[in-house]
Amino acid sequence: MGLSRLNKLIADAGVASRRAADKLIAEGRVSIDGETITELGFKADPETSDIKVDGESLKLIKSKTYLAFHKPRGVISTMSDPEGRDNLGDYFKDRKERLYHVGRLDRDSEGLILLTNDGDFAHRATHPSYGLEKHYLVEIEGEFNKQLSDQLLQGVRLEDGLARAIKVVHARAVSRNHHWVEITIHEGRYHIIRRLVESLGLKVLRLIRTEFGPIGIGDMKPGKHRILNSPELLKLFKVLNLNN
Repeated sequence: MGLSRLNKLIADAGVASRRAADKLIAEGRVSIDGETITELGFKADPETSDIKVDGESLKLIKSKTYLAFHKPRGVISTMSDPEGRDNLGDYFKDRKERLYHVGRLDRDSEGLILLTNDGDFAHRATHPSYGLEKHYLVEIEGEFNKQLSDQLLQGVRLEDGLARAIKVVHARAVSRNHHWVEITIHEGRYHIIRRLVESLGLKVLRLIRTEFGPIGIGDMKPGKHRILNSPELLKLFKVLNLNN
């Protein structure tokens, strides 16, 4: 395999993202053949060296996994839960690799979440600098009009700063006070879609993420998952500037 940067090896093993791996190294939690390594940028050959993180040997991932999952409503976006609540990990107990979820959805929201054992990919896919677009279908209670649509596009001042949609489409009016609206946004701040809509005096009845970057949920049923195909991965890697 040859020499590779230590943070990349840790990320490739599914332990942490490269940035988080650098922190592990700086904190003295990584060793090679029994010697603690704190030098960022250090290179090693995982096939000839025993690399440990917190005393546990690094296991090379021979193949990487990229999954699309339709998270049902009522499931929390964690891989385990000490309180025993329904979580993402419940749906992947039969998989041996350590999976990360890419992007959160709150418990009451549903739709597309990606899962992977590729730590570097997981980090980039959720980092704001790469600006992956997320597309949502939102069921709204309240009167929705062009003025409110324009307000979402211009930006709304929330408690943690300005937030705005990059695209808003009025999909369907069920009645004067019941609408379906498609909202596209770059960022992934906590409850961002809900807070945006509620700041306009409207109520979110249902929130479904239908697209994450170039990946769409298609006709996948809640609780089901599929492996991302090669064209999808190529598009994702291009957006994220990953050479895989």
